[in-house]
Amino acid sequence: MSSHKAAYEVFAADLADQGIDVEAVKSAIKNHKIETPSWGYANSGTRFKAFPWPGAAATTQEKLDDAAKVHELTGIAPTVAVHIPWDRPENDDYLGMRQYAEEKGIKIGAVNPNVFQDDEYRLGSLGNPDRGIQEQALDHLLECCEIMRKVESDNLSLWFADGTNYAGQDNLRARKRRFEDGLKIVYDNLPEGGRMLIEYKFFEPAFYSTDIPDWGTAYAWSMKFGPQAQVLVDLGHHASGVNIEQIVAFLLDEGKLGGFHFNNRKYADDDLIVGSVNPYELFLIYHELVSAEQSDDNTVRATAEKIAYMIDQSHNVEGKMASMILSVLNCQEAYAKAQLVPRARLAEAQAEGDVLAAHKLLTDAFRYDVRPLLAQVRSEMGVPVDPIAAYNASGYEQQIRQARGLRATSGGYQ
Repeated sequence: MSSHKAAYEVFAADLADQGIDVEAVKSAIKNHKIETPSWGYANSGTRFKAFPWPGAAATTQEKLDDAAKVHELTGIAPTVAVHIPWDRPENDDYLGMRQYAEEKGIKIGAVNPNVFQDDEYRLGSLGNPDRGIQEQALDHLLECCEIMRKVESDNLSLWFADGTNYAGQDNLRARKRRFEDGLKIVYDNLPEGGRMLIEYKFFEPAFYSTDIPDWGTAYAWSMKFGPQAQVLVDLGHHASGVNIEQIVAFLLDEGKLGGFHFNNRKYADDDLIVGSVNPYELFLIYHELVSAEQSDDNTVRATAEKIAYMIDQSHNVEGKMASMILSVLNCQEAYAKAQLVPRARLAEAQAEGDVLAAHKLLTDAFRYDVRPLLAQVRSEMGVPVDPIAAYNASGYEQQIRQARGLRATSGGYQ
């Protein structure tokens, strides 16, 4: 018997003694899917400098190749988000892009428009005081709705850099109305079954005001537009100390939590490896999500079942592939631990006002060493028990370094 199998049997017996359905837990873990971002495989980093990494992807095909390798090793990353125009194919052959991804064993996930890198967007996109630039941004957003249809994507992921840097720079109510008018047009042009996921960020790159500064703004607009508009939570887009899991719980209860951009932060929007700074926060967020998945409330459960779990990791001091695998695995670990919370006992302690008992039940689940459980799950799924070790042994890193070399650019389909 393998060492991981023996460790798993001890672990499973302990769970069974607590009345936890081990097979149900394993099934949930196997079905928890994480979307990786095309840009996370390319050279990227802070606004100060993007240090090129040997072997980093510079074309969309290379990004899809890398995403497919991550899925091959983890078994839970079957989709990859694309960023337009960074991933615009030659001759706009989006059908060819979709087919190439499918040939590699993955699919195109969320479509992310880019209305922040062109010179015209210096003063904003939909919020820009120039009507012509507003229309330019709107045209691109509508183009991305069409791209969704071509690549069979269900999600339009919207983040805007719009804002102001100086008091008096622009009329804040006017900017709000410009945004609202533009987003309503985009919503009305979503493909059937498609969702608009509205992301927020409290500062950066604008420093005086941001046009979508918080979850409340995104929530208010999603309520105005309709059921296919929901809020996207990026873990790096909050001030220090903000209780993100409370935001998650509120949006779940309202049926308005649409997706995540998972990463980690210490000070600002650091885009670090998921769970690298605050794994307990990640666990607490997943606790709310799993509680919703297991809820008796059909609306809450339906919302939880449709959440888009996406990584938005894009730092510049580590390699691209192993770090992406680690982020996927850290999400899987947090999800597994959240499955082990004894929710009936927790509810009893909460109802009785037993503060310490409730807290201990939650923290005990966080402290579980779930590695034997995850090793068994991966073994049953036919993927490596240790995906990072398998990656290091595969030769893929050496292969891409030799084939691709050191390149400073990224984007484009090839």
